[in-house]
Amino acid sequence: MNLSYWEYKTLFAHVDYTIVGSGIVGLNTALTLANRFPKAKILILEKGALPQGASTKNAGFACFGSISELLADLTSHTEKEVYELVQMRFDGIRLLRKKLGDSCIDYKQWGGHELFLEREQERFDQCRQNMSSINELLQPIFNADAFQSTPNTFHFRGIKQDYITNTFEAQIDTGKMMATLVKKVQEKGVQILNGITVTDFEDIGTTINIKTAKFEFSSMKLLLATNGFSRELLEEDVQPVRAQVLVTRTIENLHIKGTFHFDEGYYYFRNIDNRILFGGGRNLDFITEATAEFGRTSLVQEELRRLLKEVILPDTPFEIDRNWSGIMGVGGKKRPIIKQLSNNVYCGVRLGGMGIAIGSAVGNELAHLLD
Repeated sequence: MNLSYWEYKTLFAHVDYTIVGSGIVGLNTALTLANRFPKAKILILEKGALPQGASTKNAGFACFGSISELLADLTSHTEKEVYELVQMRFDGIRLLRKKLGDSCIDYKQWGGHELFLEREQERFDQCRQNMSSINELLQPIFNADAFQSTPNTFHFRGIKQDYITNTFEAQIDTGKMMATLVKKVQEKGVQILNGITVTDFEDIGTTINIKTAKFEFSSMKLLLATNGFSRELLEEDVQPVRAQVLVTRTIENLHIKGTFHFDEGYYYFRNIDNRILFGGGRNLDFITEATAEFGRTSLVQEELRRLLKEVILPDTPFEIDRNWSGIMGVGGKKRPIIKQLSNNVYCGVRLGGMGIAIGSAVGNELAHLLD
């Protein structure tokens, strides 16, 4: 253990709660714990220089699920389960807004729109035919019809001339959200240490021995909020999947506003700072994209550029500014795993690509598992 007396005394002595992962869930867990136990010593360990999963690498969609996604969910989940998923997302976004404030996350309720490519006649018809029943199912959540048909006002090409729109959906600035969360937890005295990889842990009854790549220490409780990287420490139904994203340079007089999905949500785009942010395409190669490794592939990147040129911005010149990837955690069920694993170990993982919507709620519920 290569820790000086000062390092150990200041950072690692008498730690009450250690949280692994400084993403949306980890920070919300810390904030809730700090409010519940103001005298507790809380430590967050993050293996990257920045949060390594999807929290700072996502598209910033405050969404509840497109209509085609919900219909697909109904083939593997009960109506009650789908309803509860949407309710959790709705409550989670409301909690996020309450905790941080709309201005601090740049919340804009410009609606979420599902587009249907010309070849998707069967899916388009199915969604239109089931719109009333889905609206009826979700009526108690929104107190209004969630989905409605709207015309192709943004002049996308190669699609059906109506979108199916959820007017309650919105977009946020992920960077502002994370900066605000970090500031709030630090104001509560929570210590965040970056570049620390937890490799193993042992619950010895009264405390947890935590082993990192650089040193070991003890904590009273351990909370795992590693989502897409959960398999490194847990044996739970969480599989990592990679999402590739790009953003254009500034486009003069960009008229597109809102969040957009197509192909069952496997592609998604939005406006941000007079640019288009566009991601997805893992359905092109599920096997390769089922990974915890960051990176980009020519197959996905070329398809994103083609769709950007032919569908989203067919009459607008653009240049790509940057591209990146994030790692999500998915599984056989879409409900997150929030539970106690042993006497002193807990987890909040498997956000299913809905981190913005449910991250605050997952962190809150995880923190409330502790006495």
